[in-house]
Amino acid sequence: MKLDGRRESSNVEDRRSGGGFSSGSGSRMSTGKKGGCITIIVAIVGLFIGMKTGNWGLFQSATDGTFSTTTTEATTTRTSTGSSKQSDELASFASKILASTEDVWSNIFKQNGRQYRAPKMVIFEDGVNTACGEASSSTGPFYCSGDQKLYLDLSFFATMKNQLGASGDFAYAYVIAHEVGHHIEYELGLLSQLHRQMDQCRTEAEANKISVRIELLADFYAGIWGYYENKTFKSLEDGDLEEAINCAHQIGDDYLQKSAGYRQIKAEAFTHGTSQQRMKWLKLGLTTGDISKGNQILSLPDSQL
Repeated sequence: MKLDGRRESSNVEDRRSGGGFSSGSGSRMSTGKKGGCITIIVAIVGLFIGMKTGNWGLFQSATDGTFSTTTTEATTTRTSTGSSKQSDELASFASKILASTEDVWSNIFKQNGRQYRAPKMVIFEDGVNTACGEASSSTGPFYCSGDQKLYLDLSFFATMKNQLGASGDFAYAYVIAHEVGHHIEYELGLLSQLHRQMDQCRTEAEANKISVRIELLADFYAGIWGYYENKTFKSLEDGDLEEAINCAHQIGDDYLQKSAGYRQIKAEAFTHGTSQQRMKWLKLGLTTGDISKGNQILSLPDSQL
């Protein structure tokens, strides 16, 4: 992905210990169902802890929307981003991607007679306090509607590469664009509407089905961003599209359950969508740039998602 000479966002808070990167002003987690934290994939490190130790507590609690800041295994398996210079380079990359989302979505909103209020991105290490509560790095990147900020521990990119087999600039950009996608949902009033529907559900399985739609819509919006990013800046290179699609595959609920050793896939526990679904909606956004197609995610029967 070609980003040379691109601007960095001013909406970045660097909360890393001794963080040398700064392009903006400086500053237990609730579930997405309550309008709090929404992640691209929840407690991903906990999944692999379960694979190695047989302790599935963190993974299971993650899939039902609860998070723990006291699980020591999660922090001890945190993958380092490397040197301070490498970390700062990743921070700069993330800031440029955020800036790109600001440009793209500001233009889309303007064309539709609206004003886009960009979110802030908080870069942190190990743990962070948010308007939605406290979270650890094991939560993965997430968006908090309580303060309209997305939170990113840069070590997640190393986790993607080393533990998920999902790497590359555009795959990393997709992670950020997905969380911005949740902010788009918030700006359009869809997030609060869908959360209210979740609150009215009688069973967790019913609420999970709505959660899947929230996540697939964020994937679709990430694809919309990618379409206009490339149309405007010609930034995508050979293999970039495949990187993002592969990342969507690697973080599908069904793929993660299989990787975790589940003998039977528990569809009722899906909260983010299958690999096929995530790839489908991301690719639709990437290839069409037609934001109206996202309405299908809210209207189609579950079987057609």
